[in-house]
Amino acid sequence: MKIFLCSFPVLALCFVIYALNGNVQVPNAAAPFKMHHASFEKGLFETDKVLDITLGGNIRGLLNDRTSKNPEYFSLRLEYRAEDSSMVSIPVEAKTRGHFRRLKDNCYYPPILLHFIHNDTLRSSIFKENNKLKLAMPCQGDQYIIHEWLVYKLYNLLTPKSFRARLVRVALDNGKGKKPVAPFYGMLLEEEQQMAKRNGFIEINRKLRPEQTEINSFLTMAVFEYMIGNTDWSIQYLQNIKLLSADSNAVPIPVPYDFDMSGLVNTPYAKPAEELDLNAVRTRRYRGYCMQDMTKFDEVIALYNHVKKDIYGIITNCSLLDAKYINSTIKFLDDFYATINNPATLKKEFGYPCDKNGTGNVVIKGLREE
Repeated sequence: MKIFLCSFPVLALCFVIYALNGNVQVPNAAAPFKMHHASFEKGLFETDKVLDITLGGNIRGLLNDRTSKNPEYFSLRLEYRAEDSSMVSIPVEAKTRGHFRRLKDNCYYPPILLHFIHNDTLRSSIFKENNKLKLAMPCQGDQYIIHEWLVYKLYNLLTPKSFRARLVRVALDNGKGKKPVAPFYGMLLEEEQQMAKRNGFIEINRKLRPEQTEINSFLTMAVFEYMIGNTDWSIQYLQNIKLLSADSNAVPIPVPYDFDMSGLVNTPYAKPAEELDLNAVRTRRYRGYCMQDMTKFDEVIALYNHVKKDIYGIITNCSLLDAKYINSTIKFLDDFYATINNPATLKKEFGYPCDKNGTGNVVIKGLREE
């Protein structure tokens, strides 16, 4: 199956890649990117060009550390090729992270947390603004990493109060004459504090009710989760949600992340919580709070209609997706836009949390420990 990375207004022109045995394999030759050349190297999240990185060191020890409550940091090197073609090598500490995706029974590769060691090389690199980064690794095929990366791009269209993501091609070097693993796609995710600082906010970590968050930001987020078919979130337990605030007393803003359980990403392992009484993740369920006045959605619906062309463009014009996935996703989006632009279906879907006999008020705790 051939998969094409094409050009569109949001993403850069990339290259043809091939899917083999469930993982996307990329030729070793340099990718024929057609980029606008600047006189300086762009920041990590300032371009959509796929970044080739190599992680070297005790990779086997790192990847096998998947059961302890306190994962161990492993000293590695992270290498990439700079704009001037020079090889840059940066020392990092890396450990496994996450819950569901960390377990071997669920995923082939665990998610990784990278902690950068500050030195002169780091300060002149594309990672100079980063202290830590999450690295999402393929769980059951790296096409799903690509799907999730695009979901982050979609939310970036709606608000800057969102996590930025960079698609990377990862090579693992375990050294000691070990046979190298074929490169695969991963995703670097902006660190929480960096995202908060970029927006002039601080991160807060306290339990709230959804009604206590800023209403338009909450509705933008909740409608987005509905659009992509994601029910794996909650404000109350901070399940796949971060809260930002101008200060400790200001009304907080919710920021979503981790979309692998969504219908748009459509991983093989994704399924709704049993309490929601849904058959599949492609069946949508609005999980906001009860709101009788549908006019409160007007500003948010107008926003989604304003960026509609760009949302479709990310999927259709420059995706890493095959035609079957593109067609099914367009239909999925068509259904969403038909719903939000029909007053009757809008009230039926977004008024669902008001149904005391429904599951609209189920709170998703997830695997996070108290």
